[in-house]
Amino acid sequence: MKHWYKITSVLLILYTLVWGLLNTVPRLDILNETIRNVYYHVPIWFAMLFMMTVSVIQSILTLNKSEITNDTKAYNAALVGFFFSIPGLLTGSVWAKYTWGTWWTFQDPKLNGVAISILIYLAYFILRFSIDDEIKRARISAVYNVFAFVMMNVFIMILPRLTDSLHPGNGGNPAFSKYDLDSDMRMVFYPAVIGWILFSYWLFDIKNRISTIKNKLND
Repeated sequence: MKHWYKITSVLLILYTLVWGLLNTVPRLDILNETIRNVYYHVPIWFAMLFMMTVSVIQSILTLNKSEITNDTKAYNAALVGFFFSIPGLLTGSVWAKYTWGTWWTFQDPKLNGVAISILIYLAYFILRFSIDDEIKRARISAVYNVFAFVMMNVFIMILPRLTDSLHPGNGGNPAFSKYDLDSDMRMVFYPAVIGWILFSYWLFDIKNRISTIKNKLND
């Protein structure tokens, strides 16, 4: 039963990949069939945010306990989260092309915030590789990771809601749930969110086991 979440994640993702293309969706101007991307683009970002949250929690534990194990988990979670940001960015770019007419626009604060957040976490990885001392690397990386998590939430959660934004639910634009995420879509959307989050945790668990094996080999 310890593998239940792995099986569940695979089944839910397969269900949403297939039924997300077959079920009925609201017929809306501009969005049209592209609204199906809400089953893929948004849940992937949920998985990314979940992993970054796990990462910052592990960093806080690192600062409290000075445990290298927690630092390793913080790094692994950030790495998995960063991995999910790539398909999240690509699916968003494709969606933008068919709804906004361009692959990328600097007029949207959320897109700009995503780009800045990715650069912030890239700096986190570079910082880790630039410090040789294990204890020093763990503490400095933990402090920076807390900063990175706060800034990410500011750039993609707070600022887009305070300014004009093309994204639903931001800058005065209504959220999906207010006008088009009907009961049929919810039957796909929520399982997709759960499935991708469980899948991200699965990858996180695999990365932790690989790190454990590497540590034992080095010792």
